[in-house]
Formats: sequence, C-alpha cells, structure tokens
Amino acid sequence: MTAKDSADLADVDQTGTELLTGVDEAAVESGETDTTTETDDATTETDDATTETDDAADESDGKRRRSGLAVAGWIGAIVLTVALLASAGVTAWLYFGQHRADQKTDEAAANVVLDAAKTGTVAMLSYSPESLDKDFANAKSHLTGDFLSYYTNFTQQIVTPAAKQKAVKTSAAVVRAAVSELHPDSAMVLVFINQNTTSKENPDGAFAASAVKVGMKKINGTWLISAFDPV
Repeated sequence: MTAKDSADLADVDQTGTELLTGVDEAAVESGETDTTTETDDATTETDDATTETDDAADESDGKRRRSGLAVAGWIGAIVLTVALLASAGVTAWLYFGQHRADQKTDEAAANVVLDAAKTGTVAMLSYSPESLDKDFANAKSHLTGDFLSYYTNFTQQIVTPAAKQKAVKTSAAVVRAAVSELHPDSAMVLVFINQNTTSKENPDGAFAASAVKVGMKKINGTWLISAFDPV
C-alpha cells in the first residue's frame, strides 16, 4: 500500500467516523430535544388539566354558593312571609280582641257617666215647697267639690225663701244627653232639658227648654256633678 492509499483510507475513516458521529449526535440531540419537548408538552397539558380542574372546581363552588344563596333567600322569604302573617294575626287579634273589648269598656263607662249626669240634673232642677229639704238633700248627693258648695249656698239663700214664699214648684226631664268627653276620672256630658215651673203667680206653669254642659268627676268610684254650665 502506497502512502497515497493510506492517506485515502484515513480520510475515508475520518469521514465515516464524522458521519457516524454526526448521525449519532444528531440522533441523541434530536432524541433529547424530543424528550424535552414531550416533557414540556406533558407538563403544559398537566397544568392545563389542573387549571381546568381548578376552574371546574371554582365553577362548582360558585354554583353551590349561588344555589346556597338562592335557597337561603327562598327560606328567608318564607320566614318573612310567616312572620308577616303572624304579625297580621297578632294585630288582628289585638284589634278585634282588645280594641273591641276597650270599646265595650268605654261604652259601659260612658253609660254609667250618662246615667249619673241625667239623674243628678233632674234632682237639681226638681223641687217642691212641701219637700225642699228632702229634695235639696237628694240633689246634693249627686254633687261634689266647689259646685256642691255653690249649690248648697244658692238653695239656702235664694231658692228656699222664694220657693216657700211664692210656692214655686219645678220639675225637669232630660230629653237627650250625650257624653262629649270621657277620661278615667272625669267627663263632660251635654244634656238637653225640658223644665216646667209653677207658682202662685203662674199656676198654669211656664215651660223652658235648655242645654247644659255637665262636668263630671269620679269620686271613690262614683260619678258626681262638678260643674253645671248653661250652653
């Protein structure tokens, strides 16, 4: 073998080695690259899957929260409705129970006041010369306070002498009466009166119609006249 042939073989071997080396390195690099790429892709897919899972979980949690809120709102609406119905029932019971009971109580109290005012008015304005002391004593049993003192003095000083001297006789009747004010211990009653008076000078009698505001006070559970003012 000549020196030229040896050189050619060496070149061939070097070229073959370089080719083989190049192929192997490329394959290796290509394999590493593909493996890295596949790993990255797998990681990306895993991350995407994780993200999707998280998104699904978040969406599921959101739905559950919305569902929970909807249920809570529905229950709250039911509770509110029940509460309103219960409140309406209580209000109705208070109105038809207590209010109507109060109305009945007020009506009963007003009737008591009304009767006391009418009875006292008739007693005050009805007397006869033959029974003045008895008549005035009966009238004073329906009176109280300053008005009782006034009536006592007036009948003693004015009415008694005139009634005895002129034979004045008077009788009164309540035509109509109504309670205009009513409080626990006081009241005001409007009374319409017809009164007929006879005397020696006028035996046929004189008729008079009048209206009076009768003030009432409750003393020891009894309604008595405390004021008597002509309208």
